[in-house]
Amino acid sequence: MRFVTLIALLLLVSAGVSAQNGLPANPDPNKCYVRCITPDVFETKTVTVQTRPAYTRLRVVPAQYETRTERVLVKEGYSRYEFVPATFRDESVNYEAETPTTRLTTVPATFNDASEEILVQPAVSRWEYTAYDGCESDNPSDCQVLCYRNYEAQYTTVAVKRLASDASTTSAESGGRTASYTVKRIATPASVREITVEPEYAEITKRVQVKPETTVEETVPAESTTVTQEVLVTPGGLQVWEEIDCELTSFSVIPINYELGSARLTAESRTIIDNRLLALMRDRPNVRIELNSHTDSRGTAASNQSLSERRAQSVVNYLVGKGINRSRLVARGFGESRLKNRCADGVSCSESEHAVNRRTEFRVMNQEM
Repeated sequence: MRFVTLIALLLLVSAGVSAQNGLPANPDPNKCYVRCITPDVFETKTVTVQTRPAYTRLRVVPAQYETRTERVLVKEGYSRYEFVPATFRDESVNYEAETPTTRLTTVPATFNDASEEILVQPAVSRWEYTAYDGCESDNPSDCQVLCYRNYEAQYTTVAVKRLASDASTTSAESGGRTASYTVKRIATPASVREITVEPEYAEITKRVQVKPETTVEETVPAESTTVTQEVLVTPGGLQVWEEIDCELTSFSVIPINYELGSARLTAESRTIIDNRLLALMRDRPNVRIELNSHTDSRGTAASNQSLSERRAQSVVNYLVGKGINRSRLVARGFGESRLKNRCADGVSCSESEHAVNRRTEFRVMNQEM
């Protein structure tokens, strides 16, 4: 009895200490608790907002026209002057075609044949040395003979012509020549005749305005749209402890099967989310959920990162559509950065091994004030 009382006292003391330290009061053994901040409670209202007021619109009524035909002058009348050329008659005129002249005839000079003797070398006398053929001396000067000799003059005969009569001229009269040409004499002089040219007309078609443009007033009704707004009903911000299954505080895999390369949720996936997440968040209105999405290593790292982010966000959007406040959801994508097995780039793996890495996980978050 004393032992039971001691245990009860210890539990009361422990509860009091826990309450003083901000911990859950009266905790149950082997239970897990998460600190939650009570969210703001909103009420959804529909508000009609005028997007455009009523106004007056002016419509232009086009002008009215009619087609008319009109006769117009296209070329004025004028006087045309016609030239009448002169007429001519032929008249013959004689003229001196060649003037009479005196023709001269030349008589060439005449010559007689003669000859003339010309001295070509005069007579001379001079001393001359000759060699003596019987000279026995070796000196040629001892054997020279000096002789005085005479040489007669030499002449040549040249044939010449002597002028018998010099050149002269004789004259004879040569008669002229006459011819005739035809002259055109004016028979009637040129004249100008005036001719009257009548004016020219044509028909034209023109568009004549018979009624000017006018405006007509039209009343355009106002336009409005419906906006859904969230109105704060109860402010949150209080710290409370929510009892939760201990396994929910660690990441648990949600068996969502995405289509290849797609973030769209299938009907089967939506059912799984309803059972695993939607029910939990409705039963525990204060808890926040963290969603992490992952891919396998096939494809580029950048495309896998984007795909994982879109898949995590698709779960968030689905829950928000079911009435869960977006502030209670945290979505993250990690692409291929957190593989659970050896199936990295370049490693040959089976489809089931790759499927282990294609996962979406969730856990209940412990919130701090």
